[in-house]
Amino acid sequence: MLDFLWRALAGGIGVALIAGPVGSLILWRRMVVFGSALSHSALLGVVLGLVLGIGVTAGAIVVCFAVALMFIALRRDTRVSDDAVLGIVTHAALALGLVLLVYVSDVSTELLGFLFGDILAVAPVDLVWIWGGGAVVLAVLATIWRPLLAMTVHEELAAMEGVPVAAIRLAFLFAVALVTAVSLKIVGALLIISLLIIPAATARRITRTPEGMAAVAALVGVVSVIGGLGASMLWDTPASPAIVLVAALLFAASVALATPRRDAPIPR
Repeated sequence: MLDFLWRALAGGIGVALIAGPVGSLILWRRMVVFGSALSHSALLGVVLGLVLGIGVTAGAIVVCFAVALMFIALRRDTRVSDDAVLGIVTHAALALGLVLLVYVSDVSTELLGFLFGDILAVAPVDLVWIWGGGAVVLAVLATIWRPLLAMTVHEELAAMEGVPVAAIRLAFLFAVALVTAVSLKIVGALLIISLLIIPAATARRITRTPEGMAAVAALVGVVSVIGGLGASMLWDTPASPAIVLVAALLFAASVALATPRRDAPIPR
């Protein structure tokens, strides 16, 4: 295989391995809207990275984490719903990114790649970000896994039992922001949430435990990456959307062939 295909495969698998556990937690905590908002806000990070010359991944990480912090700060105002806060922050970030586009040369090529993904253009430095960032995400999840599950079941009760709710929530939002940022090159800002949610939703139908669901979601993501790259090579289709379509087909197969586990102790 050509070098760029090996890099695409390594990058896609790296993202799938971290997207599975994070996507499972997003489903359990009903944060799909937050994940979608964060992925769209990442475009501002792309533009800032290009304008400031710090790299698009670094820019996306900074912006995603800043948006997460703004969401935490603004949601304290109970007069405004969480959905409204997310809409305000996300669209403000998008608008600022569009304004700053005037300072980016050759914007069409750069922006399209990060909108829809360009997995075949993954460079060695991207692999460093993906696997290095993935290691950080997995380390964070391993540290906060049990208390975060307790918060998902009943946040007030977890707080009464001594769980540092604010710190755990912040750590999880940081993990989501980091996954979003490193996934930009693989599936693009418009499709990131699909790679987080579809494998997790597939795994939820066929697993019994939270840990099992996270592992199966990662496996489904890996199969989707391999299948999407294979379809791209075979039929000359865009690789990143093909990955999402394979994941959707796997979910459809789980719906058609598998019976959901009624006894699964997974937070709902």
